[in-house]
Amino acid sequence: MSAETVDRIIDWIGTHNMRSVDITGGAPELNPHFRRLVEACRKQDVAVTSRCNLTVLEEPGQEDTASWYATNNVRLVCSLPCYSEINVDSQRGKGVFEKSIRMLQTLNALGYGDTLQLDLMYNPGGAFLPPSQPSLEHDYRKRLLDDFGIRFSSLLVLSNLPISRFAHYLERTGQCESYMQLLKDNFNPDTLDGLMCRHLVSVDWQGRVYDCDFNQILGLGLGYRRNTRLWDIDPDMLYETIIATDSHCLGCTAGAGSSCGGSLA
Repeated sequence: MSAETVDRIIDWIGTHNMRSVDITGGAPELNPHFRRLVEACRKQDVAVTSRCNLTVLEEPGQEDTASWYATNNVRLVCSLPCYSEINVDSQRGKGVFEKSIRMLQTLNALGYGDTLQLDLMYNPGGAFLPPSQPSLEHDYRKRLLDDFGIRFSSLLVLSNLPISRFAHYLERTGQCESYMQLLKDNFNPDTLDGLMCRHLVSVDWQGRVYDCDFNQILGLGLGYRRNTRLWDIDPDMLYETIIATDSHCLGCTAGAGSSCGGSLA
């Protein structure tokens, strides 16, 4: 995202009195304009969430990022797909678990997991639905505290949607049809009110808007329109806009549901 796009987003946030901004990547911390965007939001009393992969906090030039997060009271959502080293390293690469644990301990020392909000994100390591969020959170709390002295605020459970890398995995392993059937068989109407596409807009690096992050990945524009920019819309128009959907949306409505905020039902 360029400096110009960041400036236009900051102006739009102020003009329309937004209350929350949720920033993700990749690793958003590596964008040279990231801190300016966060600090501008905080000056306007906008709540900021950053989706952090933890390992980036050990990259050169990021040595003060954890303390900067704490100073600016940024809510962190950190990816930790399991409390087991074997499972994390097999999913995200050798050494990732050790680095992640080290950075979680650093964040705890700064007040995260206590006075500052630190949420962890889980997603399944295969073609199955995630377990119950409350039950898995209990396991995470016990294992991380007993083994590493780590505390966190809550666990968010995210389903694997059949797009991008996971779609390629399903095709490669011949599980496409069976996984889609699993999602259909577990459709839960109780998830509909909480779907993230009904409560947020997703903005890409060029300022184009979508109904959710998954639609952004697929290039499925806001209300099926292409190349609509954030600064060309008024929030009031969103109440009358049809949400763009496709078969991947079944991933957010299966079982207990799935969103950027975890389970829905």
